[in-house]
Amino acid sequence: MKTMAAVLHEHGKPLVVDEVEIPDPAPDQVLVKLIASGVCHSQLHQIHNPASPMPLMLGHEATGVVEKAGGQVTHVKEGDPVMLTWLPRQPGRRPSTPTIYKLRGQEIRASVATWTEHSLLPEQYVVKMPAGIAMDVTAVVGCAVMTGSGAVINTAKVQAGQSVAVFGCGGVGLCILQAAAIVGANPIIAVDLAKEKLEFASAFGATHLVNAAETDAVAEVIKISEGGVDYAYDAIGVPQTVVQILRAVKAGIPGLRYGGMAVLVGIVTQPTSIDAQLFRGERRYMMSLGGSPNPDKDFGLYLDWFREGKLKLDKLVTQRFKLSEINDAVTALERGQISGRCIIEYA
Repeated sequence: MKTMAAVLHEHGKPLVVDEVEIPDPAPDQVLVKLIASGVCHSQLHQIHNPASPMPLMLGHEATGVVEKAGGQVTHVKEGDPVMLTWLPRQPGRRPSTPTIYKLRGQEIRASVATWTEHSLLPEQYVVKMPAGIAMDVTAVVGCAVMTGSGAVINTAKVQAGQSVAVFGCGGVGLCILQAAAIVGANPIIAVDLAKEKLEFASAFGATHLVNAAETDAVAEVIKISEGGVDYAYDAIGVPQTVVQILRAVKAGIPGLRYGGMAVLVGIVTQPTSIDAQLFRGERRYMMSLGGSPNPDKDFGLYLDWFREGKLKLDKLVTQRFKLSEINDAVTALERGQISGRCIIEYA
């Protein structure tokens, strides 16, 4: 069959919406007609990364409806509403080889692609969702929520009453803030350079706002938390914040308590040095890949939070685009014009 998809032909150039051919599903693959897809900052890295293979189909979080399932697929069937993600739904099970789409005879390999009207992917990236739940804003569960909220409940296992600081209040950072609030963390400190992003963060559970453009962010976090936070998150990944989160966590006291934990969530693209002296006091450093997830288990919890009004996806998704407007969405994200998350909607 054929479908319309956004295809990148040259690094750093606009995407082209074109018709691609999709093969029949392999025994362990699922063909999904998409409802909506998130637009994640990590796709910007792919667009500008000279190592990315060309041509390239992008996107890795979405919702849709199953159109066809391979013979070995048992957890979903035709007509089921599903969420798509980029990490296996069941840890320990390796997904099959990527799908080979074709564009006028040229092969395009993609394990997951969601900037397309239809997606064919291994069943390990397809998570069933209950009927009756909004399928537009839940498109961001497959990455933004999984990564941000998972970094709280899985990677760090934050407990009620523990203190949290989040450096970077984009879509993932806001999901960290929300999850921290849901589990009862306090205080929850949002740090960003942009005043408007900090104001937006106040609606997602932040108890304190720190404008890093106007003050020493680390000193302010230490002051608010009376000595450093239990957990500091970097949702950006630039050299400065990679180090700042370690400086912002509390030192341990031998025999009394462990030091705090710095959790790196953002994508790091530049070499960064960390002074080993910062680990004194048993301060710890952890990287969270996609929120250390178990999607089959976690996504149901996140949807429960959404239905209960705790996970504010309706507020998180602030802009909507059509597939034909994909370059407008990418440009807006690059320019920092998206508060929260934007999505692509398919008619």
